[in-house]
Amino acid sequence: MVNVIWFILLGAGIFTAALNGKIEVITTAALNSAKAAVNIGFELIGLMALWLGLLKIAEEAGFVNFVARIFKPLTGFLFPSIPKDHPAMGAIVMNLSANILGLGNAATPLGLKAMQEMQKLNQNNEEASEAMCTFLGLNTSCITLIPATIIGIRASAGSADPTEIVGTTIFTTAVGMLAAIVADRLLRNTYRKKKRW
Repeated sequence: MVNVIWFILLGAGIFTAALNGKIEVITTAALNSAKAAVNIGFELIGLMALWLGLLKIAEEAGFVNFVARIFKPLTGFLFPSIPKDHPAMGAIVMNLSANILGLGNAATPLGLKAMQEMQKLNQNNEEASEAMCTFLGLNTSCITLIPATIIGIRASAGSADPTEIVGTTIFTTAVGMLAAIVADRLLRNTYRKKKRW
């Protein structure tokens, strides 16, 4: 559906430019946008490498286990089916930490590792477990305290105040995460009742 929307938008832009006799504007805009995308991508490589390196150092230094112990009551409530000392808990904490720091790209490999660890506990390999569904909901809606990636993109694009989005980002992601937790609890109870029937 998204691809259809993009195709309609692009087609409408090209059609409008052709009607106004300014079709060359499309070529210029496409080349400039492609150049800007490459420049932003290269600038983000440094940012991602920095945070991934810091997270790796934190993991090797035992900071991840320390954070996992701090959040043990919360993770125990959200993921009751995962043993407290299982490697999946560490991977989940790392992923959520990266998301809280706004490092969406850096969080991806950590999320994949968490899913792999949870799959080892999954008794039905053909169906996602409750813990995996909860993690997916949290991963996609996690509260972001420092939207580092967006700040980096805004700074690269020449924003006068790249950090002005921090307040609204914290509020909207907090609401999104709360909604995901409530929906997860409601759906868990609904599907458990259906299975009993």
